[in-house]
Amino acid sequence: MPQLRFDPVELRSRAVPLVMGILNVTPDSFSDGGSFASPEAALAQAQRMIAEGAGIIDIGAESTRPGTSDPVSAEAELGRLTPVLHHLIALGAPVSIDSMKAEVVDWALAQGAGIVNDVWGLQGDGEMAAVIAAHRAAVIVMHNRATIDAQIDIMRDILDFFQRSLDIANRAGIPQEAILLDPGIGFGKTAIQSITALARLNDLSVFDLPVVVGASRKSFIASLDASPTGQRLGGSIAAHVLAATAGARIIRTHDVAETVQALKVGAAIEKQR
Repeated sequence: MPQLRFDPVELRSRAVPLVMGILNVTPDSFSDGGSFASPEAALAQAQRMIAEGAGIIDIGAESTRPGTSDPVSAEAELGRLTPVLHHLIALGAPVSIDSMKAEVVDWALAQGAGIVNDVWGLQGDGEMAAVIAAHRAAVIVMHNRATIDAQIDIMRDILDFFQRSLDIANRAGIPQEAILLDPGIGFGKTAIQSITALARLNDLSVFDLPVVVGASRKSFIASLDASPTGQRLGGSIAAHVLAATAGARIIRTHDVAETVQALKVGAAIEKQR
């Protein structure tokens, strides 16, 4: 069984956050849908990201593009993962399975993945927490909302959501040291709410858990500077460097080499302050 744990003390002591490389084996993901759908292309991209400095590879076989993605069955998701996952795990880098289905997660963890990236933060599939606990895997609990409400206090909503998720995790037997929190930039939020979540990242320190941030190519960037998804590298890097300064310990990105370099420069400057 996977027994990957993130030591919060070790993560906090890192000069530079870990970088998680995004690998979408989907035809319809918002940024790179179809680019790595074949097993050969997916494996080559994973090897490239590891060489560029990715400490984790996050593989997803169902688009979670807010508002416009089409749900797929567990069978279809497994069909996309089966040809590539075991080869990906054999590369040696920790592998995260980005799925909202406990059936898919159970299979992926049994293959050797060690982290679950759940975009519904244990509050979607009712079996998810039990599956993660049984495999003794780590979990990234992401904030999400079924609908966008511009009137709410988004940080209050995020804090309340995480408390519910942590209660679910505790009841299932998932240990605290296996849990990471992701404010869910771009999910169930207006552009301003995503920016607010980034600006108030320190609010999450009340949970004393490592924070993951994935602002890569998100639409809030285009709300500030009109741009297609493939031309949002500058905005992505700005958000990620500032998130790291605010305490994020894992950065999830499509652009590994550029992000690793930016985080190293940001950390060096911060060290001299």
